[in-house]
Amino acid sequence: MAKPLPPLSLYIHTPWCVRKCPYCDFNSHEPNGDLPEAAYLKALLHDLDGDLALAAERQIQTIFIGGGTPSLMSPAFFERLFNGIRRRLPFAPNIEITMEANPGTTEQARFTGYREAGINRLSLGIQSFQPAQLKALGRIHGGEEAITAVGQARAAGFDNINIDLMHGLPGQTPSLALDDIDQALALSPDHLSWYQLTLEPNTAFHSQPPVLPEEESLWDIQELGHQRLEQAGFERYEISAYAKPGKQSQHNLNYWQFGDYLGIGAGAHGKLTTIDPQGQWHSERRWKTRQPDAYLRRDNDPRGFVAGKQPIAADELPLEFSMNALRLTEGVAMHAWSAHTGQPQEALLARLHTAAKKGLLMEMPEKLRASPQGLLFLNELLAFISDE
Repeated sequence: MAKPLPPLSLYIHTPWCVRKCPYCDFNSHEPNGDLPEAAYLKALLHDLDGDLALAAERQIQTIFIGGGTPSLMSPAFFERLFNGIRRRLPFAPNIEITMEANPGTTEQARFTGYREAGINRLSLGIQSFQPAQLKALGRIHGGEEAITAVGQARAAGFDNINIDLMHGLPGQTPSLALDDIDQALALSPDHLSWYQLTLEPNTAFHSQPPVLPEEESLWDIQELGHQRLEQAGFERYEISAYAKPGKQSQHNLNYWQFGDYLGIGAGAHGKLTTIDPQGQWHSERRWKTRQPDAYLRRDNDPRGFVAGKQPIAADELPLEFSMNALRLTEGVAMHAWSAHTGQPQEALLARLHTAAKKGLLMEMPEKLRASPQGLLFLNELLAFISDE
């Protein structure tokens, strides 16, 4: 009997934002005039039509709406969008639907509208509560607006809220980083994404780098921050993700466990699996037209929205799978390795001996799981996994 396909998620990209942040390497663009909601809605559904065969009648387990700033779009836009998606694909009974939102782009009525449209998880891009750090990051909100946004979201009925925080910011000390965590904890979020600022290519920060904390200070920030979050009852379940019990991001878990996901919208990426007549899985990555105006024009183009696609070669699967799975603090079951890579467990175990001796792996033969040291030096650990 053929093994079942991996779980299926849906990623929806909205490419517009009020102002491009200097650290941002996402596909985000400042709009010229009003947002073309009606045209973009139509294009998204036609984009999804082109991918339906790859869904293979699976239920959508999770939806994640990213950007850009999705909260620039109206609640009515999302209500019509979800209705259109439901007509094409079944939703899981307990589907998680996450939308990213930025403080300063929402108010109480919009939060209520988003909740009524079916969005049941909110991810607020706060990044910091400190005026100097927010200014350095080019954010359009202040600390008080961030606090207000969380309160408005709670009042609108959201009982699953993530706060995005960054650390290693220009001028940030360990004390300031802990102040940000303490302020976030005071708002009683259900989930915290706490990650280090990196200078990505093709960003303003990459061409004009700010002065960042020294390495010793960064180590202190990470260690003290991990301790503070764990003391507050947050479980670290991925390198930069912390959650209250039962509040892990199901969408991101599907990514890290190498599940499948459709990607619709300007520049969206997807990974889809098909089964051949012999019952073997074959995975392919595909991505959509990136520029918003060009994406909208593709709605009337017989070529459709796909800008490119690339099968994941068999010899690339071990690294592809491990790059995701080893980010999880609990790792993944060893049988998942064989299911996703097509390789026997013995082929992996032979590579793990040296990594385990170096303290990069936990001694758990039934799981592929990085040690705390391995999470800190993930690239070194991945070199053992991918080494032939």
